[in-house]
Formats: sequence, structure tokens, C-alpha cells
Amino acid sequence: MKNTNIDFIVNVAKLHTVLSKEMDGRLWGVGLTDFIVLFYLNKSEWNKLRRIDLAEKVWLTASWITRLLLPMEKIGLVSRVADKYDARVSFVLLTEAGKTMFIDSFKREEFTDPILPRSYVGRVQDMINLMRELWGEITCK
Repeated sequence: MKNTNIDFIVNVAKLHTVLSKEMDGRLWGVGLTDFIVLFYLNKSEWNKLRRIDLAEKVWLTASWITRLLLPMEKIGLVSRVADKYDARVSFVLLTEAGKTMFIDSFKREEFTDPILPRSYVGRVQDMINLMRELWGEITCK
């Protein structure tokens, strides 16, 4: 018995796994999720977000984002900044090294071409449109 919805869900999950494996080798020592963190920080005002807001954007729990950020802090891609008005709030700040790494990754032609060849641009846009219809806007505003 064929169930198209299940096929779709399994293939979306597989897509994430394939993208993670493929991108990990192209990101100079950071994983795809780390890269997504850099993406959202780069797009945010003042290159910083509250940890809880970043966790929501990256589709992780607050505790998981904290674990994810520790190695990124150690290698200097992000830093932790306390809110001067509320000690309970901390921000994640994209450092200059993190910004440079993020921007430099897009200068490389081969960054995404092996995964999403340019000949598929129209079809990729169709998939983006479908995802927006299903789940709303998923990119940083």
C-alpha cells in the first residue's frame, strides 16, 4: 500500500540527513546546524539574538542550543553577552571570526553546487514555495 504522505515525510527526513553529511565537509569544521546558527545571527539586527529566540529559529530546545553553542564559543565564532538590564537573559553574538567564516563560505562556487546544481534552480524554488505553503516562512526575516 502506497502512502504518499509517509513517503514525503521520510524523504524530507532523508534530505536533512543527506544535506547534513554533504555540507559538513564544506563548512571548515562546523556542521550544518552550526552553519544555520551563523545564518540567523548574520541576518539578525546587531548580529545577536536571545538564546531562546535562536533556539526557536533553529528548531531546537533552549538546552540543546546551549550545548550546540559551547564549541562554537570555544573556537570564537560566537560569544555570550549578558543583558545589562536583566540577568536572566543572555544573548548570542556573532563574532567577527564567525561573520568572516559565514561570508567566506558563500564566496566558494562549490559550496552548494554538488548538492543543488544550478540547472535545478527552478525546481528548487518550487520546493521552497511548497515548504512555505506547508509550514510558512522558514527563513530569517
